[in-house]
Amino acid sequence: MENGDRISPIAEIESPSSVTHTASSPDLRGAMSQLSSVSQLSDVQPTDWAFQAVQSLVERYGCIAGYPDGTYRGNRSLTRYEFAAGLNACLDRVNELIAEGLADAVSREDLATIERLQQEFAAELASLRGRVDTLEARTAELEANQFSTTTTLSGLVWFNLTGAFADGDIQVETSDITAPPVIRPAGRDPVTGRPLTAEVTDDPEITFSNLAWITLNTSFTGRDNLVTQLAVGNGDSPANVFASAGLYNTFGVPYTDQTGGVNIGDVTVVVRELFYEFPVGDDVQVIVGPRVNWYRYFDNNSFTFFLNGTSSFNSIGSTLLNTIDRGSGAVALWQLSDQFRLGVGYLGENNEFLPASLFRTSSDPDEGLFGGTNTLTAELTYSPTSTFNVRLLYNRSNLNAVFGQVGGAPGEPIYGLLDDGAGGGLNDATADTFNINFDWLITPGIGIFSRYTYGITHIEPGDVDAQSFQAGLAFPDLGKEGALATLSYMIPFSVLDGRELLVSGGGDGGVQYEFEATYYYPLTDNIALVPAFYIIGNANNFSDNPTIYVGNLRAQFAF
Repeated sequence: MENGDRISPIAEIESPSSVTHTASSPDLRGAMSQLSSVSQLSDVQPTDWAFQAVQSLVERYGCIAGYPDGTYRGNRSLTRYEFAAGLNACLDRVNELIAEGLADAVSREDLATIERLQQEFAAELASLRGRVDTLEARTAELEANQFSTTTTLSGLVWFNLTGAFADGDIQVETSDITAPPVIRPAGRDPVTGRPLTAEVTDDPEITFSNLAWITLNTSFTGRDNLVTQLAVGNGDSPANVFASAGLYNTFGVPYTDQTGGVNIGDVTVVVRELFYEFPVGDDVQVIVGPRVNWYRYFDNNSFTFFLNGTSSFNSIGSTLLNTIDRGSGAVALWQLSDQFRLGVGYLGENNEFLPASLFRTSSDPDEGLFGGTNTLTAELTYSPTSTFNVRLLYNRSNLNAVFGQVGGAPGEPIYGLLDDGAGGGLNDATADTFNINFDWLITPGIGIFSRYTYGITHIEPGDVDAQSFQAGLAFPDLGKEGALATLSYMIPFSVLDGRELLVSGGGDGGVQYEFEATYYYPLTDNIALVPAFYIIGNANNFSDNPTIYVGNLRAQFAF
């Protein structure tokens, strides 16, 4: 046990039968303090037979320690290893006296006794010193290899085995079906003005991909945190083959089956998050940085967190939120009371997975923090109990057009792509989005969750009104403590008005729907297997599209 910089030899010595023998003994718990007089010990009286012996060791050699409560607790038997520890402490003190030229302070009788005890307990003393040497070596190795006194490193690694197939040919809106799905373009027929379409006739092959996040957390005061997260991966889900232009990484795509950076399938390390958070008083937390993750702070749900809950891009959060994913700016979280929390944030676009020349407007001098794509968010969370949460969110977005179109990955609440309705280009757009989101653990083994989102995108020819919906069941600890099974039904993008302005994503007026089943099963505290299955009907909002099926098996490693 530690007492300041001192280590009590008796309390720390290990028994040969159990390395935790003395530490687990009720009589030896608690730190021991060095004594200067036997009178400091309340349970050693002058009338006790041991008083003189203890007094000699304390006042002549100073090699006996007492407990913080002022007791010696000498009414118990010692093991040979415990006695050797005390003997070693006295040996060290005698050697100090001799080294200081105070050999006369040690009587010949004591030296003879010490020599006899050294011989009798030679094996135990050698074992003790060997353990101390080993401990010192390990301590030195830890100090030499310690990354930082203020920085901790953690990581997540995923392996994804994914397959997808359809019951027939899938109709998609695109002007070039041969282009990779991530950059699949959209256009209109010059005669009819209708969005160009094509068909996907072949099922994709099964893929096996990886993704890793490495996170560094650095604290300077103990209450603050500088977060640097690096990402690398090569995922390109086969479900993307069936998506219309602007719908890459949406339906049927497991969230962790993605590439960390810009070039799909290219293993390149990127900075995914970089921000600094600190408290202001007792109730406010402020987050500021050049790359803040919007999803860390808004639209959370107990059963749709991607690590152990629902698992696809469309199910882990509202499909109509958020415009920028990650951006430059600030977020403030204010705990108004035990039941209410208010979160507000402003972020200018700056994400890692799209080309810098087009999608990092906050660091572009021509656009800047306030002139490019950006989002202003406010969310009120009400938690009347520890098992029920409801969140009301409002999002105001400014959306830059890319190549004359608005939408795609940085264009929510549009799921797809917008032009002016006649094939002409747009300059920009604004959007207002409203979201309600709740989760409720009804019993320890059953929970429910739901989201509803309504978004209006404003462009010069008119508005596009859309909605999305999700509802699901959760089964915590199903089959094993820490496991979580979820069933979810979703409508990712239902166009209410303005479908004629969509050059992709409107389909024939149908409404895409999705079923998802995910089961998080922890093998250990750090390893989990997560099978998931997705069914997509009316894909790309075409009512006559056949059903698509996607299966995924994820291995998840945390360290």
